[in-house]
Amino acid sequence: MEAIFIYILKTSGLITLFYLAYYILLRKETFFNSNRWFLLSGLITSIVLPFVVYTKIVWVAPTRTNFTSSINTTIKTVPIEQSWLDTHLNLCLVILYVSIITLLLLKFAFDFYSLKKVIKGQIIQNQADFKFVDVSENIAPFSFFNYIVYNSSLYNTSELENILEHEKIHSEQNHTTDVLITRIFCIVFWFNPIVWLYKKAIMQNLEFIADAEALKKITDKKAYQYTLLKITTHENCVAITNHFYQSLIKKRIVMLNKNQSKKKNYWKYALVLPVLGAFVFLFQVKVIAQEKEQKEAKEDIVINTKSDPKDVFVYKIKKNTTDKELDEIVQKLKTNHEVIVAFTEVTRNSDNELTGIRVDIKRKNGKSQIMQTSGNEAIKPFGVVIIKNEDGTETINLQTGKETHQPVTLSESSEGAESYNNDEDFPIPPTPPTPPDAPEFPEGPMPVANIDMSKMPKPPVHPKDVNDEKAMQKFNKAMEEFQKKMDAFEPNMSAYEKEVEAVMAKRQAIYDKEMVKFNQEMENFNQEMKNFDQEMKVYEKEMKNHEKEMRKFEKENKSK
Repeated sequence: MEAIFIYILKTSGLITLFYLAYYILLRKETFFNSNRWFLLSGLITSIVLPFVVYTKIVWVAPTRTNFTSSINTTIKTVPIEQSWLDTHLNLCLVILYVSIITLLLLKFAFDFYSLKKVIKGQIIQNQADFKFVDVSENIAPFSFFNYIVYNSSLYNTSELENILEHEKIHSEQNHTTDVLITRIFCIVFWFNPIVWLYKKAIMQNLEFIADAEALKKITDKKAYQYTLLKITTHENCVAITNHFYQSLIKKRIVMLNKNQSKKKNYWKYALVLPVLGAFVFLFQVKVIAQEKEQKEAKEDIVINTKSDPKDVFVYKIKKNTTDKELDEIVQKLKTNHEVIVAFTEVTRNSDNELTGIRVDIKRKNGKSQIMQTSGNEAIKPFGVVIIKNEDGTETINLQTGKETHQPVTLSESSEGAESYNNDEDFPIPPTPPTPPDAPEFPEGPMPVANIDMSKMPKPPVHPKDVNDEKAMQKFNKAMEEFQKKMDAFEPNMSAYEKEVEAVMAKRQAIYDKEMVKFNQEMENFNQEMKNFDQEMKVYEKEMKNHEKEMRKFEKENKSK
């Protein structure tokens, strides 16, 4: 039971995370289709991610048990008294949770019944992939999958055309699926207020999509906005459908007149990824404790030297040593001991364990040493051992367990050591050029809109009885007055749009200037890359010659 509560809590937290990301970063952007998939992916991720578990293995020392003595202990269990609430708290919570879900499911079923009641017995006109249903009820137009329901007697030809184009977008893009998914989430997570805000955000964004797509097919933008305002007089709608009217009508009109967001703002979608990663590593980590095998300790490196060393430095390579750790060993040997080591021909098995490796050791004075191992099983631990002698000289050994491989003295004398004399150093690879940074589009505050949306004229209320001629005449006259007021209000919106266009034009000019400079820098970078490619060819040729000499030396050592 506790696991279920934890899962619900994690899912609710992820839903809250995605909603806050949308509300803070994406709500004002015009990436409506991208916002749709972001919001839907947030719901899917919130129910899937709690099942993703990252396993972390912690190695512990072996447990030692001493059986030489035994202790007889009598354990007496004392019952702890618990209150009725403590005993049945989980049961009460489950009953409350299931009861509210049951009520919401009944409401969901009732909404389906209401939809069926509206469509039942009506004449359905099939056109392409759509099913048009013209009803007589005073109801807001809506769509449900490929059904489009409306009352044609309430609108003129132009208004009806605008309405149908809008509802076709809902049907074509299958927005009903989004509505049903969010409704199910609201039923399951009814206790989380963010889920209901999430549902509202999805419904509102679907209207933005339908408005934007419909305007691509409608030439008269102003007439479409008037249609939006007229439909606000119809408050009757079916809950589980995409209906033409949504409560935040002013926001829809503002979004219709808003400039398209810059594509560079797509980076905002990626900001949620680090937070999801943090969620996994903070809450989805499963720690497994494993005992270290005694066998590995027996195979450890044993320092074997006849002299009395002043200092000993051991750089271990084990079967689970990563490529990054190998690079760190190379850097430490070069920095601390002026020894150049190259690890090549690295092979690993399916468990990512080392099964083969070649070690080339070389000092700047020319002394060199090679060790290579390969096979099907994981390698035994070995190490690069640096022994600092009392006389100040250093000796390098390659050791596996108790076996020492061809010690090379790192002093000027090569006495007692098998060496490969070559005065040339390892070829040093060329440094690639750094590409220039691309300019970013200038940002800054936008002009303040001197538009009081509260002064936007309110449309008259449509008569409930369409057959009442007096009421309809009064309504039509009021609509004419309303359109005149809207014509007077329109210049305010146009003036603000011009201010925004002027600011964006200045920023575009600055950005274009920076882009000219960036293009010149890119030409220089491309030329530098051509030079780098030539230097790399020379480096590769030198490396081939070096490897050839090393193989020759290895062959001579084997013959000895």
